Amino acid sequence: MLRGLYDWTLSLAARKSAEWWLAFIAFVESSVFLVPADVLYLPMALSKPERAYRYALIATIASVLGGIFGWFIGHYAYEAVAKPILEFYGKYDEFEALRTSSGIGFIILMLITSGAAHLPPIKVVTILSGVIGVNLLLFIGLAIVARGARFLLLAWLLRRYGESIKEFIEKRLGMIVGAGAAALILLYILVRYAHA
Repeated sequence: MLRGLYDWTLSLAARKSAEWWLAFIAFVESSVFLVPADVLYLPMALSKPERAYRYALIATIASVLGGIFGWFIGHYAYEAVAKPILEFYGKYDEFEALRTSSGIGFIILMLITSGAAHLPPIKVVTILSGVIGVNLLLFIGLAIVARGARFLLLAWLLRRYGESIKEFIEKRLGMIVGAGAAALILLYILVRYAHA
């Protein structure tokens, strides 16, 4: 099923309506969809590098709006909507563990790391932010920074290095940023429990 979703999302890059699809995928990725917008963003930006920053802006705006939607799902419709979504993706137990042990500082850190490296998936963090009541304006500001930084970095890399950077982005950039995000989370946990 995941491979089919991935292939379908990738096929959207060749359509005339690709920008609308990018906005749609970025929106739903931040609230309910499993496949990251990068799958569509990368081939679009590689085929038209002069539009890489435009695509980054579209993806950022749509992703932040999708994150706000995820926040509202978590805040107002957890049992009816969020729980079935999390169960469908097999993320419910992970979510509940995060829900019971997370404070606002940890949520902020996860929002930044998930926005930058999909660690944990952005939809989990947006819904969790709504469930525990993270201030919506703070949430929006952090989402703009985290998602904007990711897409703008990808745009810069693609404009500067073109096709040669594609393999690095697809295979190694996520791992490097993910390792950095994991280190930040570990550091936060160590500091938090050292002062407990």
